Amino acid sequence: MTIRTRKFLGAIALLVLATVWALVGMVLAQNAWIASSGWRQAIYYVVVGMGWVLPAMPIVSWMQRPNRA
Repeated sequence: MTIRTRKFLGAIALLVLATVWALVGMVLAQNAWIASSGWRQAIYYVVVGMGWVLPAMPIVSWMQRPNRA
């Protein structure tokens, strides 16, 4: 697979990951335990906001691999 194809597929995968991550994060934020406290909300949004980076790292490293002969 060429690097151009991997970058295209990786970009699509990252868009899907970010969209699903945001939607799941919004649904979970409606939990009464989180919504009842401002501190819990702040911690939750920081963790969820930065949390998508961990699953995105393997996708980005896969996109950056050189072409195989």
